[in-house]
Amino acid sequence: MNEPKYPFPALMEEASLVDTHCHLDMEEYAADLDDVLDRAHQQKVDRIITIGIDFESSKKAVSLARKYRGVSASVGVHPHNLPAATEDVYANILGLARENRDVVVGYGEIGLDYVRKYHPPELQRRHFRLQLDMARAAALPVIIHDREAHDDILRILDDSGPLPAGGVMHCFSGDYRFASTLIDRGLHISIPGVITFKNAASLQEVVRKVPLASLLLETDGPFLAPHPWRGKRNEPSYVLYTAARVAELRGISLPSLARATSENAAALFSLNTPCPESASLS
Repeated sequence: MNEPKYPFPALMEEASLVDTHCHLDMEEYAADLDDVLDRAHQQKVDRIITIGIDFESSKKAVSLARKYRGVSASVGVHPHNLPAATEDVYANILGLARENRDVVVGYGEIGLDYVRKYHPPELQRRHFRLQLDMARAAALPVIIHDREAHDDILRILDDSGPLPAGGVMHCFSGDYRFASTLIDRGLHISIPGVITFKNAASLQEVVRKVPLASLLLETDGPFLAPHPWRGKRNEPSYVLYTAARVAELRGISLPSLARATSENAAALFSLNTPCPESASLS
């Protein structure tokens, strides 16, 4: 069990948080997922979106969303997983989204990754364009992965046309100018635990300057745990550390920040609908 040894920031008043991006299906949570989700609820993280990165993980995300109250799912193919993304796989993913609209709230994680270079850029760009079209067909907001591909991300977004359901740049890693450009295109900016790191000056500037209405919070768990858990497994309850730092940078109270970002997430991902009745209370 991964019991916190550092005090959580106190989220007082009637406020709660949304972890808009976590990978609950991954092996790192297999031994104690119920405890992980219990800790999240204890810290008033009332909604979690678990993210699909290929067809199998998308199916698992849907299953978790059906099992656990407060958990929703996204579906899609991550740029690291493209060779397996055949026409049939995409048809199955689109079918999964359409058949589970009560729990599937986003399309992604999709995008471009020019750091790991697992696959040629042109292949990544082709699949990104295709999946933007699929997100439109499914009427879902897009969840975009971008590592050192800012220019191509913008070019493809502009070429492919408007996203009626909106979207989010997950785990934002650019500067304020890039953030503003994305916001002008109707996207939200999602802030990870990196904001708590001492060397995150560029991201801290983004948090200070962008409109509060454009901000979301995420863990990207099990990755990128915030200080004081840096280097350890991340989990949804730790989004509270991220929220506290964002509130501090903006000069507002933690409950105010929590309410605003939760309202933003609820509006983008349609989270105000009731959880499925079959979901457990974990």
